[in-house]
This record gives sequence, C-alpha cells and structure tokens, in this order.
Amino acid sequence: MDGSPFAGLSVVVAGAGVSGVSAARALLAQGAAVSVVDGSAARIESMNLPGVTGLVGVDAVPPGTDLVVTSPGWRPSAPLLVAAAEAGVEVIGEVELAWRLDQLRPGGPADWLAVTGTNGKTTTVSMVESILLAAGLDAVACGNVGLPVVDAVLAGHRVLAVELSSFQLHWSSSVRPAAGLVLNVAEDHLDWHGSAAAYAAAKARALTGAVAVAGIDDEQAALLLAAAPADRRIGVTAGEPAAGQFGVSAGVLVDRVFGQADTSVPLIDADRVRPAGPTGIVDALAAAALTRSYGVEPSAIEAGLLAFRPGAHRAVVVAEHGGVVFVDDSKATNPHAAAASLRGHARVVWLAGGLLKGASVDELVAETGDRLAAAVLFGADRALIAAALARHAPDVPVYEVAAGDDKAMLEVVDIASRVARPGEAVLLAPAAASMDMFTDYAHRGDSFTAAVLDRLASITDGDQRSGAGPDDVAERGGPV
Repeated sequence: MDGSPFAGLSVVVAGAGVSGVSAARALLAQGAAVSVVDGSAARIESMNLPGVTGLVGVDAVPPGTDLVVTSPGWRPSAPLLVAAAEAGVEVIGEVELAWRLDQLRPGGPADWLAVTGTNGKTTTVSMVESILLAAGLDAVACGNVGLPVVDAVLAGHRVLAVELSSFQLHWSSSVRPAAGLVLNVAEDHLDWHGSAAAYAAAKARALTGAVAVAGIDDEQAALLLAAAPADRRIGVTAGEPAAGQFGVSAGVLVDRVFGQADTSVPLIDADRVRPAGPTGIVDALAAAALTRSYGVEPSAIEAGLLAFRPGAHRAVVVAEHGGVVFVDDSKATNPHAAAASLRGHARVVWLAGGLLKGASVDELVAETGDRLAAAVLFGADRALIAAALARHAPDVPVYEVAAGDDKAMLEVVDIASRVARPGEAVLLAPAAASMDMFTDYAHRGDSFTAAVLDRLASITDGDQRSGAGPDDVAERGGPV
C-alpha cells in the first residue's frame, strides 16, 4: 500500500496461530514482505496466504529483517526474539501492530477500552461490549477474548473493548487506551515473565491512557492505580464507595465519579448482576467505570448488564442431584481465580490440577481450606497442590487421579460424586492451565460436563448413592 510505513519492510511474524495469521495478512495488505516462522510446516501451510515465506524452526533473524511481530505465546527468551534484540530489530506484538495500523485509518483511530487482570478479564470485557452495544455504539470485544485486535481494527469498528493478557501487554509499547482497567494482580505466568514484578509491570501498561481504573480491593491493583500516569484514576470496590469510586451502596451498584456534586448515581441492583456473587459484581462495576468514563449513560449500563450472559465454563451449574450441585469453572486457570470461585460456596469438593506455571497455591489453600470437604486432584502439578493441602488443610481428605486424558475426568467425577454430601458443591476450579491433559480450558470443562452427565445417568440407572462412601473411594484412588 503506497504511503504505508510498512510498505517495503521485511517483516518476520513469529507464530502461525490465529494472531499470526491476522498479522501476516494485514502486513501483506500494507505492502510488506512477510515471512512466518513456526515449528510446524503444516501450520504454516494451513495459513493459506500466498506471498508469505514460510520458515520452519528458524532461530536466527533473516538478514535484512526490519521488524518482528510475535504471537503472544512466544516468550521473550525464545531464541528468535533474543536474536532479533541482539541484532537491533524491533519486536512488537499483534496488539501493537493493530495500534499502529489503527493510527493510519482515514477517519481517525478507534477508541480503545482496555481490560486486563489475573482473573475476570473475559467476563468484564464482554460486559463492556454489551454495555457499548446497548448504548448504540459501533463496538466489538477483541484481543485475548478471541477476535484478534488487528481484525477488529481492519473491520472499521469505532470502539474496541480490548481484553489484553500480560503477554500481549509486554509487547505493546505504545498502546495508550482511552480508558484502561486492571481488575486484579496475583501470581500467574511467572514461567513466562520471570518474576512477579515483571508480570505486574506488564499489567500496568493498561493504565497509561487518559483514564485508569482498577479494583482497589486488590492490593497490587490498587498500587498500580496509585502509580498510574493517567489524568484520571478511578477505584472500584465491592464495598461502599468513597468519592471518586464505583461501588455498592444499599444493594445497588453506584457511580460516585460522574454524577453531579459528588452524588451517587444508581446503575443496577446488585442481585440482578450475572454472574452472581462478589466477583461478578466487581466485574460489572469495572465495566461500568470504563464505559461511564467514555460517556455512556446509566440507562445503557443497566441495559447492557441485563443483556449480558456469562460465557461457558465460568461458574456454570452443570447439574444437581441429591442436594449436590456440580459446577464447571474450568476457566479458573490460576490460584487467584480458583480462590474467587471457592469463596462462592460454603462447602466444596474441590477438583483441581493441571499446570501451575510457577504459581503457588499455598495462599489459596490457607484462605479457603475451611470450605473444603475434600479435594480430588489430577494433572501434572497435582502433587504440588496435595503438598499445600497437607501444610495448610491437613484434615481435608485428598484423592489423586494419575491418568492423563478424558478418562481421568470420568474417574475424578466418580470419586467426587461418591464423596460429596447434600448441601455441598462439586466444583471444577482447577487453579491451573489445562494443556497437560486437554486442548484448552474449554475442552477440560466439556470433559467435566460429559463426565457429570455420564455419572448421573449411571446413578439413575441404579447406582445408589447410599451404598457408596469415602471408604469405597479409597479403594479406587485413595486419600494421600
């Protein structure tokens, strides 16, 4: 494309996944010469982008490279990215590329409302999208939620509700959203970032625009808000808000920022927010703060939140039988998210395990151990969770399942259904990533749902609960 700053550049795209495909396609349209590096020739072939040069397993930057655009899963320590830095070649992410392309739009760039945090990003950004649509705006949710930001920019949307992971923020040096949000910050992805400080610093990049919003009930998020360079800083709390904050007053979500003369502007009754509970309410308040800062009226806040439906695998009740409720919160992929999930139930048979990615579960177990009726553990890092339970909740019966596929979930659910008693919840809140056993958290949640339905069908067909108890379970997998 004549006049484009990308025209004639030699650009390497690292990764042939969804974001890599979008980046490569956009760069070709801008007149760049594009090469794609990936470990799989089949993945490169499946991109189906004529004009792209495929490079399989290359660790060195090709001579003459002007720019590297990396997919978010590539760590800064990846040999190709290290080689680029050593050669003085700039490395950016797909989100940064989208930002730069957005600045070139003839009608002016879109307004970005950015959402990040350890837990609750997808729910909140989806709430933001629902509110913006209720206000009649040309808006779309994009980023880590599924739709690449490059595609949202090229589609011409005027307002972008952008979910940003710490990976994406790390590679987004010049992104300055109209309003940005950090919901919370807890240990996660330490294997990628190298330290908790580096992880928090990446999250803080969401707060570099004109308006910064953060969940101030979270200590780390509150510290990032206090240090943010934004002209306006807004706190969100599940409690009674002070002036300049959003919060809950007399059972109503209220705005004490944008009303007249420090008045509380009512937004929606707390009991009408979904998902229910403190986490859902904070997510809704955060979405309201972002959109109110953009000028959205309270009536659209209410309409958008009422229209919103929580996504799959986020605290979804799969079934109920004999007074036991089975809940799929497979999206609780880190200890912070799992703690929030566990706090939503008085008594829990906890299903947990997978890849902890360097995060500790000690604080989670110490905080929620009194809620646990039992724990059924699976996946690569189950021994680390078992050890934390032994240290902080030694009276909780623990069962381990060693298998590593969908059949493992059948055994997990079988044990849990035998152990659980009326009034308890069997809760899948793994506190870990899923890729050791499953394609992703959705596959894990689907496997859990299928196992629950299979188990309940067998009960209906004559497997009487009264004949099965913890002693029966011990023969199958055993307390540890």
